[in-house]
Amino acid sequence: MIVLVLFGCTTSYKINEKEVERILTVLSSDEMGGRTLNSEGIEKAATFIANEFESIGLAEIREAKSYKQHFNINSTSVEVAKIEINGQPIGSKSYFAKVSGESISWNKEKMPDIMFVKEEDDFRQTLGAALSSDKDLLIVISDVHKTMFDRYYAYFSKPSIGFGDVEMEPVSLVFVLSNTDAVNNLEVEAAIHMKEQELTNVIGVIEGNRLNEMVVYSSHYDHLGIGTPVDGDSIYNGANDDASGVTAVIELARYFKNQPKPERTLVFVAFTAEEVGGFGSQYFSKQLNPNEIVAMLNIEMIGKESKVGLNSAWMSGWDKSDLGEILKTNLNKIDFKFFADPYPKQNLFYRSDNATLARLGVPAHSISTTQIDIDTDYHQLSDEIETLDITNITNTIKAIAVGSQGIVNGAQTPSRIDPNEVKK
Repeated sequence: MIVLVLFGCTTSYKINEKEVERILTVLSSDEMGGRTLNSEGIEKAATFIANEFESIGLAEIREAKSYKQHFNINSTSVEVAKIEINGQPIGSKSYFAKVSGESISWNKEKMPDIMFVKEEDDFRQTLGAALSSDKDLLIVISDVHKTMFDRYYAYFSKPSIGFGDVEMEPVSLVFVLSNTDAVNNLEVEAAIHMKEQELTNVIGVIEGNRLNEMVVYSSHYDHLGIGTPVDGDSIYNGANDDASGVTAVIELARYFKNQPKPERTLVFVAFTAEEVGGFGSQYFSKQLNPNEIVAMLNIEMIGKESKVGLNSAWMSGWDKSDLGEILKTNLNKIDFKFFADPYPKQNLFYRSDNATLARLGVPAHSISTTQIDIDTDYHQLSDEIETLDITNITNTIKAIAVGSQGIVNGAQTPSRIDPNEVKK
């Protein structure tokens, strides 16, 4: 059991399992529809989080008039009207394309270069050569490589998104799964479709005595949406990833709001679009002066027992700053341990929402408990609240509160990250 010893501070609110379970249940419910971008479900999630911030009594960030921080990105997709090889139509699950300019129109009179990926060929090596081509290509891939093709299909069939103008492809590439060994006739009609999409971060603030020194607690609330049904279930509920982290952010906000006014300003943010490239955290980082952010504790997947057991959590990028050592020291009198990321080969420090601010020199790290190397629910339909340990989540949230208290009250300041040591 964790006992809160908060450097002489008292609080009228105790982080408790009942509230943790309530918030987690709502965020991971089927009603949220997997919280994918531009869906009714993610709007419901954003509104729920904003309402929680309002009920806690958080302020809006600086000059904002809402807890919701809106911004736009461009989404670019390839719309294929027709693909026929030797007069035979190719089904929609058997091709994907990258298109230069606004459109392509290939036929017998206007043929691209043709590359075959045969049964005996190295699929990755051949595709790598295709992707670096400086000429338009039709790549015909043997059915033997269907498993690998499907993996690439899942990636390349998604729209490309980005801020401002999305960079156009230098050449057009069309990948087709077919056992055809010769292309005598070809018809391909495809075009680029671009649209602007509005996305939303949710942010609340507790203003401290030092308005220009901020501590950020963050997580992402988007997930993967709805997929192909398995045993009647098609919703990626994302209970661990990352409803658990959002629950922590909300409970930390409620906890610190019930303490005396902090020395440093506390910012609580639920990011959107982490699953598709971290666009929520990228936009957020551009709105603030990174030199004013003392620390960022990003909370990612805290629903399960860590590699070293219960009442412990690991932190990415442990050697990049001394934030981890500060947390560890502040917990030396309670039964909870922070330790370094045990999965360095997975480059997790660079894969979550902390990375954007870390590249700007902020001691920004992600805290997790999940054994990501063996977790069978990660990015699966099975990531449901029933798979999580509510007690462990609650204890982890308490530990983050205790561990960061010295930073909040201005007594401790983590060392800055050297941007040159952070991968671009």
